[in-house]
Amino acid sequence: MLEPLKNAFASHPRRWREFRYVYPVISRRSQGLSIGINLCPSGSCSFHCTYCSVERESGEPAAEAPVDLAQLEAELRHLVATRAQLFDEPGFRGIPPAFQRLNDLAFSGDGEPTLSPAFPAAVNVAAAVRHDYGLADVKLVLITNASGLAQPAVVAALRVLDQHNGEIWAKLDAGTEEYFRQVNRAGLSLQQIIDNLLAAARVRPIVLQSMFLRLHGQPPPPPEIAAYVERVRGLLAGGARIALVQLYTVARHAAEAFVDPLSAVELGRIADTVRPLGVPVAVFP
Repeated sequence: MLEPLKNAFASHPRRWREFRYVYPVISRRSQGLSIGINLCPSGSCSFHCTYCSVERESGEPAAEAPVDLAQLEAELRHLVATRAQLFDEPGFRGIPPAFQRLNDLAFSGDGEPTLSPAFPAAVNVAAAVRHDYGLADVKLVLITNASGLAQPAVVAALRVLDQHNGEIWAKLDAGTEEYFRQVNRAGLSLQQIIDNLLAAARVRPIVLQSMFLRLHGQPPPPPEIAAYVERVRGLLAGGARIALVQLYTVARHAAEAFVDPLSAVELGRIADTVRPLGVPVAVFP
């Protein structure tokens, strides 16, 4: 892999110049340029994942100032319009042309996007920008831990996402409640996450994002992987449409020192247990 591309995959700063809400990254999972929309710049999140690259003092959501939608829209329009100039900038210089393609406008950032009261309005802003710049092939992506997918305002916003080449990339990192508590350290149960995933994936295909890693030097034990596979099987049996399972590991600095990546071989073995379910699997070591 080219060094500039490797460095770009390993570094996803969520601050760009003087912008507050919008930032560019080269994403290994998008395989190109992703323009992030950060609705939680203070780090408000319903999870406190061991592997998160956002360092938090506690699992409690941070207080967020109201999102300035006019500023968000101005930042997004500027970055979309000038995106070709990014590749003259340090951190983007030397990126291969194949990875310079704008793949998506992604709700991601420092926290959980669906926690923000501004999420529905921000989806409309992103949809308008996508339309105005003729970005028919560009996706609107929600990268989410799935904790808010059942909220009525979020459900309504997802319908707008569906109308604008939208995708939901939703987290499922565990098969058992115990491991879920260890890895994601959430204030809700794994079953609530499963229920939310099922409700969303019955309406449209979703992408499952699953992070596997070493905790205190140990990979996920085989019974945990088996339980994870059963969770995915249960989603499919319940009517969930899963377009893709993304299996990945730690690529950037993690908040906890006891977290380390799995090897490509280890990820490949996990993928081999998922593929018999009949869903596409992509591995990102």
